[in-house]
Amino acid sequence: MPRAFEEWVAEAAAEPVAGWDFSWLDGRATEQRPSWGYQRMMGERMARATAALDLQTGGGEVLAGVPVRPRLTVATEAWPPNAATATRLLHPLGVAVVRNEDEPPLPFADAAFDLVVSRHPVSVWWEEIARVLMPGGTYFSQQVGPASVFELTEFFLGPQPEEVRRLRHPDTARRDADAAGLEVVDLRSESLPVEFRDIGAVVYFLRKVVWIVPGFTVERYRERLRELHERIEDEGPFTARSTRFLIEARKPVSG
Repeated sequence: MPRAFEEWVAEAAAEPVAGWDFSWLDGRATEQRPSWGYQRMMGERMARATAALDLQTGGGEVLAGVPVRPRLTVATEAWPPNAATATRLLHPLGVAVVRNEDEPPLPFADAAFDLVVSRHPVSVWWEEIARVLMPGGTYFSQQVGPASVFELTEFFLGPQPEEVRRLRHPDTARRDADAAGLEVVDLRSESLPVEFRDIGAVVYFLRKVVWIVPGFTVERYRERLRELHERIEDEGPFTARSTRFLIEARKPVSG
């Protein structure tokens, strides 16, 4: 028998959402990954680094999956549940987790790291990244691009203005990196299919990825959720497109 709307929603609303492990969605939602393989590329750079910083580490899952890390590796995280999750995961691996607010200044000295990484940062403080990088050091990041999963955003919020749709554009990242004195050596982007197969997957995703529908709660959007549930039941999975871009920038060696 098909599961009822309330059952789907109640299950997803009760599931913990700390960290960046999305395995709860296995079989219920799919998202194609970018072709470049961020974690593998990050691991290659970690293996060559002497001191590394992972900004906005989430639950630490990506950093924990890197096979070789510098002896000096530090991660930051602003959201307390994620910071606690990252601490439990990364401390046994010798990684210090620093709880800080997602705003400057970073709690590190100038030129403290030769590698700074970040996967899906909420905000990017380019001048601070440049400050904590050693001359010749590298910033390496995979970021959410413009209008990512906006099919879902606009289902709940309605059409978004063009200036909102262009937020997080890779061209803006290049400009901001240049302004901070960093040299962009790689910049690429992809648009990738996303599929939600039941309304529980939608609820869980919106609770975890909070910028898709800011202020989302089940009660606030219950009727719209019910409409989407009926659409999925009648027409099949709800499809969207995610956008991702990869950026690598280096701090020039002075002199």
